[in-house]
Order: sequence, then structure tokens, then C-alpha cells
Amino acid sequence: MKVKLLNVLTVCIVTLAVLSPAILVFSMVYGRHIELVKAQNSTCEVNNNSRANDFLFSQNEGVPFTSNQESISTSNPNLETQNLTAVEQYQLATILEWFFLITPICVGLGIIGYDRYLVYRNAVFQEQVEMLERLWQQSIEQ
Repeated sequence: MKVKLLNVLTVCIVTLAVLSPAILVFSMVYGRHIELVKAQNSTCEVNNNSRANDFLFSQNEGVPFTSNQESISTSNPNLETQNLTAVEQYQLATILEWFFLITPICVGLGIIGYDRYLVYRNAVFQEQVEMLERLWQQSIEQ
């Protein structure tokens, strides 16, 4: 039983050692991807604002344009929502990376802890058996 648990722990550690560089590279590439997406979103936002301003000035050169300003301000939260979802995706990827990194470690520590607990319980049981045997021997002698 102990050899089997040791083999499982060894496999978990070797798997972690093999996969940890891949997880690190994935996190770096995904981080750069998120930066690229943010840059593209900000570029689109700047382009949309400049096009909207050009359109507004060509349509209403001397007339106040309150309704058009409201339509521009309502389009900005959509871009902010897209940015938030990109940030949320990055946070989710980071959480998943840590989950896949910490899970094998926790499983290994759990196996080791359970093995130690079984050894402890066996030692307590052996002490109780020895005590009962001594009591039994004493009762026979009397």
C-alpha cells in the first residue's frame, strides 16, 4: 500500500515538473494576447470616437447636438464591458493555472498525510492490544 502511494506521489510530482514550464509559457503568451486585445480595443475606441466626431461636425456645424452626444456616450460602456470581459478572462485563466498547479501538490500532501495517519492509528492499536494482553496475562496469573 505504501509503495503504491509513493508511486502515485512520484507520478504527480513528475507530471507537475513536466507541465509547469508549459503552464508558465501559456501564462506568458496569454498575458501578451490580453495586452494585444486591450490595445486593439483602445484603437477601435479611438477610431470610433474620431469617426463619430467627424460625422457630428459634418452633420451639425451650427446646431447643438445633444441627442448625438447621448448616442456616443451609450456606445462607450459597450467597449468598457468588452475590456472587462477580457480582464475577467485573464483572471479566470490565472485561477485555472493555479488550480492545475496546486491540485497535484494538495493530492500528494493528502496522500502523505493519510499514510501518516494510518501509521499513527496502527501504532495506537498495537499499544492497546499489548495493554490488553498484559491485563489478560495478569488476570490469568491471579
